[in-house]
Amino acid sequence: MNRIHGLYAVTPDDADSARLADHVRAALEGGTRIVQYRNKVSDAPLRRYQATALCGLCRAHGAALIVNDDVDLAIAVEADGVHLGGEDGSIAAARARLGPHKLLGASCYRSLDNAARAIADGADHIAFGSFFVSTVKPGAVRSTPSILTEARQKFGVPVVAIGGITLDNAPTLINAGADSVAVITALFGAPDIARAAREFNALFGNAHETKPKTL
Repeated sequence: MNRIHGLYAVTPDDADSARLADHVRAALEGGTRIVQYRNKVSDAPLRRYQATALCGLCRAHGAALIVNDDVDLAIAVEADGVHLGGEDGSIAAARARLGPHKLLGASCYRSLDNAARAIADGADHIAFGSFFVSTVKPGAVRSTPSILTEARQKFGVPVVAIGGITLDNAPTLINAGADSVAVITALFGAPDIARAAREFNALFGNAHETKPKTL
C-alpha cells in the first residue's frame, strides 16, 4: 500500500479529457505520487473514461490514483483507492468492498472524533480542512493547524491537510503535522505544473523530525 506523503494532487473539474491528462502528466513528471480524480460535474461515461486514462498515467509513473466519492468507479477502473467525504457513504462498507490493501481516505473536517470513527471503520489516512480560503469550496468550515498536531500525536495514520493551500502557506501546515497537502488550484492553475509539483514536494524535506505516537 502506498504511503500518503508529500503533495497530494486533486484534479479540477474538467470535461476536456486531453487537457486533464496533460495536466496530470505534468504533475506526475514533477514528482507527484498521489493523485485524486475528482470531477463533480461530468456524466458517468466521461468520468469513467477519464479515470481509466488517469489510472494508466499514474501506473506508468509509479503513482497511486484515488477516486473521490465513488467506490463503484474506483473498483471499475482498478484504482488504488477511494476518498470519502462525510456524506459519501459508509467507510466500513467501502473498506469491505475495496478489501484490505486499497487506500481509503476520509474527510474529517475539524473533528478528531470523526477521525477516530473513520480509522475504526477502516480508513488508512485522514484529511482535515479547510485551512484557508478556497476557490473550490469558498464556504467550507475552517480548521486550525493545531488539529493536525493533535491528530499526528493521537493516530498512527497519515494526516492530510486540504483547503486553499499554496506554496506560501503550506509550510505552516507541514510544520503543524501534515504528512501531505491536498492541492487543486495552486498546482493545476500554475503556469508550470511540473515545477509547482516539485516545489510542493520540496517543502517536505525537513519536516516531521519527531515520530507520531501510535494507537
